[in-house]
Amino acid sequence: MIVINARFLTQEIRGVQRFAEQICLELGNLRDDLVFVAPHDIRLHRSAEQLNVRRIGRHCGHLWEQLDLPLWLAKQGSPPLVSLCNTAPLAYHNQIATHHDITYVRHPDSYSRVFRAVYRSLTPLLLKRIKALITVSEFSRNEIARFYGYPARHICVIPNAVDARFQPFCAEQCPRGSAPYLLAVSSPSAHKNFARMIAAFLRLEGLDEVELRIIGDSSRIFSGSLHDAAGNRRIRMLGRLTDEELVEAYQGATAFVFPSVYEGFGIPPLEAQACGCPVIAARAASIPEVLGDSALYFDPLQVTDITACMQRVLRDEALRQDLRRRGKANVKRYCWNASARQVSRLIDQAFTGVRDATPTDLQQFPLGQPKH
Repeated sequence: MIVINARFLTQEIRGVQRFAEQICLELGNLRDDLVFVAPHDIRLHRSAEQLNVRRIGRHCGHLWEQLDLPLWLAKQGSPPLVSLCNTAPLAYHNQIATHHDITYVRHPDSYSRVFRAVYRSLTPLLLKRIKALITVSEFSRNEIARFYGYPARHICVIPNAVDARFQPFCAEQCPRGSAPYLLAVSSPSAHKNFARMIAAFLRLEGLDEVELRIIGDSSRIFSGSLHDAAGNRRIRMLGRLTDEELVEAYQGATAFVFPSVYEGFGIPPLEAQACGCPVIAARAASIPEVLGDSALYFDPLQVTDITACMQRVLRDEALRQDLRRRGKANVKRYCWNASARQVSRLIDQAFTGVRDATPTDLQQFPLGQPKH
């Protein structure tokens, strides 16, 4: 029996939870030796039903993960455990854990003091106890290994992918809006760099009909705001959307803007590309690794460079067509099923004593070169 920590089913879906959900759904189809366990306060009921989740314990949140889960595991004979979000029970040794990035270290102003303190305190303790670690990019692997001194050979890179619901525009299914717009999907955390993106957009010349539409909101763990966008008629704050609404927004956008200065992976640009939307993105962190030569890059710290990139993609139809073609090819490099198979192989290796082979046998997909 392999136990999967499905606490993510009680949380709001963001990138980390999306990774865990999709990997688990695929693993459930690949293996018959998995038991998914979670607290009782489940939000993602459809996925929980598909996974036949077992609800255990009396608590929720961190207390469930640090108390109820290890106690239940001990009663089951301490079977192997796999945790696919950023946290896992500290008192448990027979496990594989996941850490997506160390944004809380590199950009502490994006998070609350409590959040930073918890992660900075608990992560080193966790790394001392686990058999192997999963992360989502070579960039994150190097960051974690350098900062925490954790052996890189015990870190397996398992990339994100895109759900099949994200597809190119179809005239019969989805009417386009009248106003052309640039689209951004994220939160107002400092490392997401929205202030510079907005400043760059407001410097556009001769494109007064173009809007900037921003999807997403801020969790209580994030600090910062989008006050610079308030009251501007050309900047529309759309809040959180359903996946169906998100697909429509990607399909209708003239281009997608990804201005982050730090990402462990970044799923939104891939979603945009899957929907046939050209992508312009920051040349920073893992972004060139993930997008290769399929995006038009800008310096995220230079507002004038972001503006120039926006201007170029808005005015150049041939460029947009080229980016669509490259984006379609890039998305094909990533697959949830392939990533889940990597996790499945890691499970077999880590819990049968084969540890040194992990990073060489389990590598992410080959990378392209950034488009300048």
